Amino acid sequence: MDTIKISRGNTKIIAHRGLSGIELENTCSAFVAAGNRSYFGIETDVHITSDGKFVIFHDDTTGRLAGDNMTVEETSMETLQNLILFDKDGTKIRRDLRMPTLVDYIKICKKYDKIAVLELKNRFQAAEIYEIAEIIKEFDYLDNTIFISFELDNLIDLRAKYPNTTAQYLVDDYSHDLIEILKANKLDLDIKYTSLTKDIIENLHYNGIKVNCWTCDDKKAAEDLVAWGIDYITSNILE
Repeated sequence: MDTIKISRGNTKIIAHRGLSGIELENTCSAFVAAGNRSYFGIETDVHITSDGKFVIFHDDTTGRLAGDNMTVEETSMETLQNLILFDKDGTKIRRDLRMPTLVDYIKICKKYDKIAVLELKNRFQAAEIYEIAEIIKEFDYLDNTIFISFELDNLIDLRAKYPNTTAQYLVDDYSHDLIEILKANKLDLDIKYTSLTKDIIENLHYNGIKVNCWTCDDKKAAEDLVAWGIDYITSNILE
């Protein structure tokens, strides 16, 4: 199995949930698969568990990937890490497919010299966001981390203590009030790729805002975005 190669120019490609087109999303296997390729960054999702630990997983519940349906943020780290996840073929024969911790993820990004693109899932307390940042700082990797979130307040809280940390506001659709929100909070943009046009990207750049998009697996669409000057493309399989 291999990635789909694109002519990427100066655009940086980010592996969505690791190289999830080949390995199971948000596992150490997916992160290592991305680490061994030319990706600029590795994107993932972090939740807080019931016992205050930070676990890597996308969904709010475990049913889709584990069968056993638990609410991630109402379950302990030990219980979550004891779950074996379905491989991409639907089997559970690989005992390595378990939920990573935040530390597991950061260590892999650092080992392979990849930018950590970390989505803060749901609404965190400010103290929890600062704890995440401090854990990353312990590995001297905060300057190599981009925080992203659909929850604007998460990014505002992050900015209050870490004003120079790179952060991108996740949105589905483009609206004219976005630019003022981004400029007021010193944020870049991470938007659904189908919401972008050449004019929108140029206007964002004119206002000093970098543009990332999610989640583009279409080769032609990605190469159009590259031609329009997009800064980053987040993809499951394009490289």
